[in-house]
Amino acid sequence: MLRKIGAGDVSELFAVIPEKSRLGTDLFVPGPETELEILAYFRNLARENLNLEDYACFLGGGVYDHFIPEAVSTIPQRSEFYTSYTPYQAEVSQGMLQAIYEYQTFVCRLTGMDVSNASMYDGATALAEAAIMACDTVDRDEILVSRAVNPSYRATLATYVSGMGLRVREIPIRDGVTDVAAMAAMVSESTGAVLLQQPNFFGCIEAAKQIGETAKAKGAMFVVSADPISLGMLVPPAEYGADIVTGEGQSLGIPPAFGGPLLGIFATKMKHVWRLPGRLVGATVDTEGRRGFVLTLQTREQHIRRERATSNICTNQTLMALAAAVYVSALGRNGFRQVSNLCFQKAHYAREQLRIAGVEPLWNAPFFQEFAVRLPAPAEELNVELLRHNVLGGLPLEAYYPELKDCMLLCVTEKRTKQDIDRLVSVVKEYVQQQVRAAHI
Repeated sequence: MLRKIGAGDVSELFAVIPEKSRLGTDLFVPGPETELEILAYFRNLARENLNLEDYACFLGGGVYDHFIPEAVSTIPQRSEFYTSYTPYQAEVSQGMLQAIYEYQTFVCRLTGMDVSNASMYDGATALAEAAIMACDTVDRDEILVSRAVNPSYRATLATYVSGMGLRVREIPIRDGVTDVAAMAAMVSESTGAVLLQQPNFFGCIEAAKQIGETAKAKGAMFVVSADPISLGMLVPPAEYGADIVTGEGQSLGIPPAFGGPLLGIFATKMKHVWRLPGRLVGATVDTEGRRGFVLTLQTREQHIRRERATSNICTNQTLMALAAAVYVSALGRNGFRQVSNLCFQKAHYAREQLRIAGVEPLWNAPFFQEFAVRLPAPAEELNVELLRHNVLGGLPLEAYYPELKDCMLLCVTEKRTKQDIDRLVSVVKEYVQQQVRAAHI
């Protein structure tokens, strides 16, 4: 190979790299080992990661530790699904198209919307795509987004629209929820979209109907990022006037997996279907009257002229969408409601026990499965102490909201047992007492 490209030796291949940037020593490469030794080596490496089998997880903020039925893990790993990246020769892939169709159906039933696409990357990109779609639909250039929307979502939104001539303004928070009065004063004839998260980043339940009515009175579209698990209890977004519903589908049978892969939910009303990004699978019949499935809409630049594309996302999360469809199927209507109710009840039990232990709830707004608390010392210090007791604590909020110093966001899903919660409370109680004693010394 060196002779073919005219190089004298391998070092010539690296001549373009400045001398100061080169390693200068040999790489440390261990000698050959048996397969048994290599497997043992990697198992030991894996043990250095904290896992959710050994640690009770109270961390949320966008990725959640829910129970996953075994069927959800098994079915997507079948080779006919696992190796099907994307249906380019769509109508040949009837099984994959049906799986996508079933997923779309579940999303529509959960959200109350008319149509759902075949998934976006994650909740953040779905919300950003929705904002762009809304502004394009009403031909306006301003986006209002609540500051109670997940900070990562807002950062993704800012990146998405930075070169599109769209401006983003943030609606302030009051008592843990979107300031409705401030939002009403901000919305104008230039506003194309008002973005809300329900429940919001702090787990609080928003006055969504009022916010939606205020937005639409000014001609803006109302976009809601909804937690799908919460829809087992809360009113579907369609019933309080949402024009577009997005969300993070990771809760639907997808492991936290250190932060991904995720699943972007996207649904809207039929009148907006031609502006829907991504793919849309439809059901039909063939010439012999047999039921079949087709890619009804393919609005990406891979399929149509670039200038007409509604999105530049060049892939999808079909495997994750399949897992979500299997999850919803496995639980059924009653099971889904039960999961939602368990999250709600256990979260409220945990907050009440923490309050008794001396921790101050940050707000008193109604909440679903997450809630914020104020601590007598830095949240990071408490998390270190919790780890010693095999507990993954909550999310410190100061990095995202500087005004929320020593505050933590805790999440309680249906997986947390009473023993898990009581252990959390016990450690926190001792921590609070230590801080009180230290303050009096």
